Amino acid sequence: MTARETPEPGTPAGARRPGFATALFLGRPETDPLTGPAGDPRRLQPAEERFLARLRDFCEKEVDSAAIERADRIPDEVVEGLKDLGALAIRLPRRYGGLGLSTHCYLRALMLTSTTHPALSELLAAHQAIGLIQPLLLFGTDEQKRAFLPRCVREISAFALTEADIGNDPFRMHTTAVYDPASDSYVLDGVKTWTTNGVVADLLVVMAVVPAGESGDGGMTAFVVEADAPGVTVERRNSFLGLRGLENGCVRLHRVVVPAGHRIGAEGEGLAIALAAQDTGRLSLPAVSAAAAKWSVRIARQWSAARVQFGRPLARHDAVAGKVSFIAATAFALEALVEVIARRAAAGDTDTRLDAELAKLFASEQAWVIADELVQLRGGRGYETAESAVARGERGVPVEQLLRDVRVGRIFDGSSEALRAFLAHDLVEAHRAAARGRDTGPWQGTADAGKSPGAEETVGTADSVAAGEAVDPAAVGKVPRPAAAGEAAGTGIPAGPDASAGRHDAGLDDHLQFVARTSRRIAGELAAVAADSGPEGEGLDGRQRFLGRIVDVGAELYAMSASCVYARALGGADGSPAELADAFCRQARLRVAESLARLGENTDAADRAVTGHVLDGRYTWLEEGVVDVSVDGPWIAEQRPGPATGPSLRRVIRPAGTAKTARPSSDETTRRTP
Repeated sequence: MTARETPEPGTPAGARRPGFATALFLGRPETDPLTGPAGDPRRLQPAEERFLARLRDFCEKEVDSAAIERADRIPDEVVEGLKDLGALAIRLPRRYGGLGLSTHCYLRALMLTSTTHPALSELLAAHQAIGLIQPLLLFGTDEQKRAFLPRCVREISAFALTEADIGNDPFRMHTTAVYDPASDSYVLDGVKTWTTNGVVADLLVVMAVVPAGESGDGGMTAFVVEADAPGVTVERRNSFLGLRGLENGCVRLHRVVVPAGHRIGAEGEGLAIALAAQDTGRLSLPAVSAAAAKWSVRIARQWSAARVQFGRPLARHDAVAGKVSFIAATAFALEALVEVIARRAAAGDTDTRLDAELAKLFASEQAWVIADELVQLRGGRGYETAESAVARGERGVPVEQLLRDVRVGRIFDGSSEALRAFLAHDLVEAHRAAARGRDTGPWQGTADAGKSPGAEETVGTADSVAAGEAVDPAAVGKVPRPAAAGEAAGTGIPAGPDASAGRHDAGLDDHLQFVARTSRRIAGELAAVAADSGPEGEGLDGRQRFLGRIVDVGAELYAMSASCVYARALGGADGSPAELADAFCRQARLRVAESLARLGENTDAADRAVTGHVLDGRYTWLEEGVVDVSVDGPWIAEQRPGPATGPSLRRVIRPAGTAKTARPSSDETTRRTP
């Protein structure tokens, strides 16, 4: 079983239907997978609402976010307070001492903590999304679950994968785990460069390569390692552009003995375990991005109303109004993505892996643009630190901190470039599989270079594409199917029984029709690539930017669909959700038009040529006349295995006497252990 096929716990393999993202890129965007149960989609269970209320109260009264920023550290008492609330075990089943709350509640908690200070949400997410909890729930034995999961209620875990020579390519891993049959244990050696929570972790999930031998074929394998085990050393605490307070460290393992019973899964299943754990936690970043956007709306509204220039409030100037509208509309779309995907993922009947990956890609990219626009809107005050503004007697608004903090979203959890490539590969394979199941070939799009369509296959004009009206490849060689009752004309997307009855959201039908038409366009492009590429995806590397634009278009279409569905679910007598959805869709359609136009007209080939010349040193004259203040050293450090040469910088947060299996109630705050 590959990581791409790994089901959620308790869900039989193959029992889940494809998510909306899969259908979208196949040209069949039905919004049913996005539609939740009747009622307010924002409402949670009473126990979840009570937990979030306690968490909000704690964040507002007990956390000094400015102090975290200054000290670059979360105080021990704050971490202990989060433990007391049960925030380290939100989704952990109650039978293991956790709160047993929903993924939806967990994401709401990350939104609260990330806007208090992002180091808090990173602490919680690294522990619950990719730390020990998810790998054990998905792949652990009953004995492992009983032994380790109760400890995760108060003990912090970390996921140790990355090494100096590993980016998005885990096959370059050098950490080894050699099996010793005499002691039925493994001996681990290696260095993990960037381990979030690694400085404060009590438990580590370590990825290491088992050499092939008598015990089997070996391969990348996952192990549970005690952070205080002999041979485990936190060599340094890493510092970054943003995310101050992040306990990310360099962890050395020198002849660390790990019992075979602490191996998660079989030898060679490590990558599948890592990807599966990552898949289930990939909505963490969209939730944090949505929270950043929602906070940005608040600041943009208050500041642009208070700031008067040339006799008018700032937002009343047209150039600024566009920024405020973009921030508000995109914040709504990001919230819609998180809400609709989280509910579908919680239902467990749909494979939402591609949906979550698209959401992560779109949300992290848009959050960065929002932060940049908010800095511009605030002007010099946006570039000034909040602490400096307070010293001058003004409100301390950490906009420059937001810019520094959200930037990593485009890198963490798979860089945007890597995600586009991975998504494109999976989508091309989906089209290849679909082509094997039908007799007639798919429409050939722009990707089918050198092939001219016949007269009956005219695909529209450049003007229509530039205007945002996507080509309709479904009409090629086919008679359009009349809209069934209850569908928006020409879309195949349910519009509701009274979509044209003058409701506030009736205008969203046009956007859904656009989604359907453009979905068929990008499906045709992907089908053409699938037909031209090799059986294992050969030839895709040279078309990464082309395919990346298609993925970006799909992400925009997904966000448009989620916004329309979410707006209709919210309703609202004043029609404000539909207004925001409409504004977002109008803006998104312009971005889609630009991406589609660049499928046929771009500088990709010329850019590759220029890059080759840069690497060959043809333009070194351009580098003259500047001073390079870089500190000399290797571009990639050689992490040699061996004993530590200095003391461990591990920071123990758990106070002496704290029970490892403390069980916080889901309705009452557990008293802090003295």
